[in-house]
Amino acid sequence: MKKSENLDLITIGRSSVDLYGSQIGGRLEDMRTFQKYIGGSPTNIAAGAARLGLKSAIITRVGNEHMGRFIVEQLKKEGVNTDGIKIDQERLTALVILGIRNKNDFPLIFYRENCADMALSTNDIDKKFISRAKCVCATGTHLSNVNVEGATIKAISIARKLKKKTVLDIDFRPNLWGLSDHNDGENRYIKSSEVTKKLQKNLRLFDLIVGTEEEFHIAGGINHTIKALKNVRSLTEAVLVCKRGPYGASIFENTIKSNLEKGITGRNFKIEVFNVLGAGDGFMAGLLRGWLKNKNWETCLDFANACGAIAVSRHGCTPSYPSWEELSFFLKKGIKNPVLRKDQDLENIHWSTTRKGNIKKILIFAFDHRTQFEQLVNKLNFSKKKISLFKNLCLKAALKVSNKKNGFGIICDDLYGREILHKASDHNLWIARPAELPKSCPVQFGNDVGENCYGLIEWPKNHIVKLLCYFNPKDTESIKIKQERSLISLYRSCRQNNLEFLLEIITSKECEANDEDILNVVNNIYRIGVRPDWWKLEPLKEKENWLKLEELIFKWDKFCRGVLLLGLDRPINKLDVCFKLAKSSKIVKGFAVGRSIFGKVAENWFSGKISNSDAIELMSKNFIKLCNLWNKKI
Repeated sequence: MKKSENLDLITIGRSSVDLYGSQIGGRLEDMRTFQKYIGGSPTNIAAGAARLGLKSAIITRVGNEHMGRFIVEQLKKEGVNTDGIKIDQERLTALVILGIRNKNDFPLIFYRENCADMALSTNDIDKKFISRAKCVCATGTHLSNVNVEGATIKAISIARKLKKKTVLDIDFRPNLWGLSDHNDGENRYIKSSEVTKKLQKNLRLFDLIVGTEEEFHIAGGINHTIKALKNVRSLTEAVLVCKRGPYGASIFENTIKSNLEKGITGRNFKIEVFNVLGAGDGFMAGLLRGWLKNKNWETCLDFANACGAIAVSRHGCTPSYPSWEELSFFLKKGIKNPVLRKDQDLENIHWSTTRKGNIKKILIFAFDHRTQFEQLVNKLNFSKKKISLFKNLCLKAALKVSNKKNGFGIICDDLYGREILHKASDHNLWIARPAELPKSCPVQFGNDVGENCYGLIEWPKNHIVKLLCYFNPKDTESIKIKQERSLISLYRSCRQNNLEFLLEIITSKECEANDEDILNVVNNIYRIGVRPDWWKLEPLKEKENWLKLEELIFKWDKFCRGVLLLGLDRPINKLDVCFKLAKSSKIVKGFAVGRSIFGKVAENWFSGKISNSDAIELMSKNFIKLCNLWNKKI
């Protein structure tokens, strides 16, 4: 990459919100719930490329509303540069509703009448922005309208003058070219001399052209793949990549051979097809990862075919695309289970390497306590409503200490803290929420989770599911089995609902905490197939055991977010030693402490001895003391 180039790739064109039906095998008419993802071929390619380690960006338009903001926020989380996104003050963001009927039918409806991205104009194309990239990728849909065609061709023409690489994904959707009605969104091919003429006029502008056999039929103007490729070759010197679905792809650098098998090919991956929508964009991301990193064409196709295979095995488009770590693992390991979404190792790497944020330190004020507050108000003969008022003060104390900085969080319950949870979502706090009924052993789930964990579908994505489990070494086998079943059920539901999972383990409810017991419990939980994103653990007493814990966790899951240290109502000055020992391990990312911060303050506030402002100030000071202790060098 040249010094002036800080981007590998800029895509240009469609950007939409995809609403995918959650039920598999039914008509769109029968769908009950939908999952929301970013969509549109250029948007998918930019996100897929970013997951594979390319520095990508997109030129598009989105509306000045919730869906437009969702796209921008999500692309930023994916690592995509959004400097080229224009906010349209008049038009709405495009929307697509789609579903999975069976392995061959994928009904979809495009809502793109006068949408934001179709208002992209030549004025939106900035030469300086284009100059920052090594490559510009356009999609054929944005040649279907005179305005967006002008913007697309301007971007490509600038790129060519600046000696950048240019790519065309033919991306033919007859419905978006006005060749069929709204009911025909799934159709991938309708012959049209006008579309052929428009495409052929611009083929000379590209160094690389990618399409399915049907897409080359429309570009070549004939329903015969080899003849169509030869027609395209007569108009351009571009490298041609013909996608062949389950048969992989063939590349022709120069002369078109007599059949597709004589082109350059890569490895083919035979897996169960679950959802073909978006597979081509995943393929393109993998192809560009290889091409822009100067790999040979066989390797480029290995990347592309593998990305396509992984994509068709999952729900959604962008969410299904692999990270570079996942792709590398897949290419090395090979196919162990043709139903890739049921390969536990692959799915864990996918989840762990595509969840957002890299948290190096998190300092948490935990006030999810329910039983302790209930005992306090009962003792003083107050209404339980007063618990919510105090928890609101806890949030204010946490916000005062965090002061809009990253690295701070809260743990709050839904029972007395529902409004606090809602308020907290307006700030950049890490938020966790308990799933268990207080003091239950074997663990039972709260009403907001439900017996079978169905309630998690209502939890916001930014809420981390926290579960407290008491594991007494003397527990009966029956209790252990019930605990494990509940753990597995909640863990699987967290993954299904794209929620992070924080597992809190206490072994000392009935006995003195023992380092060996804690290590054994952690090992056993991994052994049953549960891989928490976070652990919340009692302080270990020996430094060497923190190092053993680190080794144990990384052996099972090298992508674990980390361990948080419990306070267990210790006085703040007594936590200093615990912090020093815990910080000897790099797996420990911070603390989650509650009563050590609010304990005495709550007693005085509920007794009427201090005011609201006094309570906020005292808890803030206690929280700051803990933060200062944690931040001290060992």
